[in-house]
Amino acid sequence: MGAMSRCAALVVGSSVMGAMAVMGAVMWPQAPAHAATANADANANAAAATTAATVRTTTATTATNPALVSQIAAHLAQAKGVRAQFTQTQTLAAMKRPLVSSGTLLFFRERGVIWQIDTPYKATYVITDAGVVQVNADGQRVSTQSAQGTRGVAQVSKMMRAMLGGDLSALYSQFDVAAEGSPAQWRMRLTPNQPQIAQSIKGLDMSGGGYLQSLRIMLANGDVTQLEFAKSTAVDEPTPAERSLFGAP
Repeated sequence: MGAMSRCAALVVGSSVMGAMAVMGAVMWPQAPAHAATANADANANAAAATTAATVRTTTATTATNPALVSQIAAHLAQAKGVRAQFTQTQTLAAMKRPLVSSGTLLFFRERGVIWQIDTPYKATYVITDAGVVQVNADGQRVSTQSAQGTRGVAQVSKMMRAMLGGDLSALYSQFDVAAEGSPAQWRMRLTPNQPQIAQSIKGLDMSGGGYLQSLRIMLANGDVTQLEFAKSTAVDEPTPAERSLFGAP
């Protein structure tokens, strides 16, 4: 790997953890219509009604169209995990040209995220409650950061995972949320309402339908990360190799 490639790898890698935390947790698919059972629909409707009522009574000043947000969260909370292809384009103030990377992503609510970059270099990042691990192309762990060392990533990841579990209180406690569209085709903007988060993140734009289709992360320093997703599929269990990456036996 040349000097420029190493530089690009460092820059891309430095933002991967934050993108994983935010993006991985909002990748949940809606249950396909042909696979949804009456019980699942009833549970989703009940969850949407409950969270909508909670939002109306406790967080009305921080949400636009809270009922839609609740419906989206209720749908997304139905699946265990998702696998998708991604293309990430980073526009950085310190770089003249955008940095583009691509690969595959696997997310499990109870385990974490595996982010595999295929181009412009090969690397794997694994984020769990224990921290973040980087794995090289030979399968060797080349760096490890504890949860304490990645506190910001863990905080955002925990908040987003709570949202996808139907608990919107964590989301509304840190972001003003505006949503439009329908559960079948929606757009959402998250704007930090806490100074600690606003120091780093200007806002998040998300759009999706059955799956998350795009995510735009705008940082306070002017850097922008755009993520596009394709070939998203629901996954019930990780492979043995993926379980090993997650640290499971």
